Amino acid sequence: MQNLDPVTQIQLMSGGYYLSRCLQIVAELGIADLIDDEPVSAAQLANSTDSHPEALSRVLSLLCAHGVFDRVDGRFQHSDLSRIIRSDHPASMRAFARMFGIPLIWQSVIRLNDSVATGRPMGNDVTEGGLWRYFEDHPEDNAKFNSTMAAKSQVVVPLVVAAYDFESLSRIVDVGGGRGHLIDAIIKSTVKPTGVLFDQPHVVREAALISGDRLQVLGGDFFTDTLPEADAYVLMEVIHDWDDEHAERILRTVRNAAPADSKIMLVEAMMPDAPVPCWTTTLDIIMLNLLGGRQRSLPEYTALLNKCGFDEVREIPVGAGHSIVHATFA
Repeated sequence: MQNLDPVTQIQLMSGGYYLSRCLQIVAELGIADLIDDEPVSAAQLANSTDSHPEALSRVLSLLCAHGVFDRVDGRFQHSDLSRIIRSDHPASMRAFARMFGIPLIWQSVIRLNDSVATGRPMGNDVTEGGLWRYFEDHPEDNAKFNSTMAAKSQVVVPLVVAAYDFESLSRIVDVGGGRGHLIDAIIKSTVKPTGVLFDQPHVVREAALISGDRLQVLGGDFFTDTLPEADAYVLMEVIHDWDDEHAERILRTVRNAAPADSKIMLVEAMMPDAPVPCWTTTLDIIMLNLLGGRQRSLPEYTALLNKCGFDEVREIPVGAGHSIVHATFA
């Protein structure tokens, strides 16, 4: 947008949620799955998705203007961006786009002004119990969220596994590890370590990936329960869900369980040192508005970890905007 005049830039930013909504709708309809190598007319796509042909054509035309699909002789074909919202693409972003169409998220965005005024997330105000209770009550939207997390794990988890010598460890606890994508990948890539997946009971029940005599699945609450002893604790995109007070409580739970010479590794998308257009800066506002969490920089993580008894904090970049924040407990 830097080549556009200031008025046009502000216009596009002000109405940008229409572009987002168009992408979400097209992903929900599965339009990209209906296009192969040959261009397809809007009428054909509308017939397959129970849509209005002209309205769908106009939505696709807006997306074309931003590089999502190409239009040739009035018909639509794939671009590089549209191919990655196909369900069968190895790095498919379809679930990601669909997730941001979930009503609770839109309703929270509408109340972002309240978050700015109070510093509080709106997820709990919009729906009693907030995002996690909403997912319990709306299994279809929960499936979209889980699909997004699984797709993201396919990108980030291999980078994490490749960036650190997990073979040097004996026992690794994946704290708040969800369905176990990370700990499963670590164990499968190593010979010696054993692993523990620790998360809420109803979450770990869905950990279908976990199997084998080197892995244990343990249900519990990382605010109130005691973690198993280990020489390493991994928390992937857990701390960013919480404000500093709750983040400290989680880290102290780890600290209280950690034997001497153990390590903690936080896998997070890191805030840049200076404001630049990137996903992490957007995600920081999403966390503010939806959950009350925040994205943090290395100095902010260092301060949190030091306060909770960890030291020798260092960053290990892994790629895809993520890093391992590594610290020790002496």
